[in-house]
Amino acid sequence: MLLRSFCLVVQEGSFSQAAELLQLSQPAVSLQVRQLERHLGTRLIERVGRRAVPTAAGKALLEQLPAVSVALEGLAHALSAHAREVNGQVRIGTGLTVCLYLLPAVLRQIRASHPGIDIVVVTGNTEECVKRVEDNSLDLALVTLPVNRRALLATPVLHDELVAVARPEMLMPGDAVAAPELRSLPLLALQKSASTRGVVDAWLRRAGELPHPQMELDSVEALKEMAAIGLGYAVVPRM
Repeated sequence: MLLRSFCLVVQEGSFSQAAELLQLSQPAVSLQVRQLERHLGTRLIERVGRRAVPTAAGKALLEQLPAVSVALEGLAHALSAHAREVNGQVRIGTGLTVCLYLLPAVLRQIRASHPGIDIVVVTGNTEECVKRVEDNSLDLALVTLPVNRRALLATPVLHDELVAVARPEMLMPGDAVAAPELRSLPLLALQKSASTRGVVDAWLRRAGELPHPQMELDSVEALKEMAAIGLGYAVVPRM
């Protein structure tokens, strides 16, 4: 736009005439020419009587414009592929449960829609993933809410209820279970660093004293296996 304004001022010999052709104000065109001059570090236009004429540097620029136009067209062509297609690397952080049960289908859709993207998935708890987004070693994270960081935008993408799992003789199947019903049963829990552990503990605490876990494990899969052999019950995401 700066070069076009410069060329029209020289062609018309007038800032006001160039402004009319560009459908801009005369001060706006004058500003664009000054910006171009500052960028190039030299005066490009001077007034001779009432006409605006190019300086020696302005004439030299005019001589180079055909080559500049060709270069700009080549640059636009080179960048057009990037404009049409999303490319590059996306670094995603998430917990192991989401990685196993939610991400595969999502990543399959992303790869089908944007084959030029390289995807890196890193697993960790919410605190670890959030810190890595803050220090820019991850682009985004799928974590358990809440996330209270002023520098980050947290957007809910999935509401997943928690369910209690245990062997049938320990826990009767039903639509819902209340925390007091579980007080007499051995609790299997995720380790304290897991965000889901905090949510489950808060729910159990509302029913009275928080029960001491009989066992703490670092994955939902491990909790399910321990519950399946009758060591206790666990509260895990339904997914």
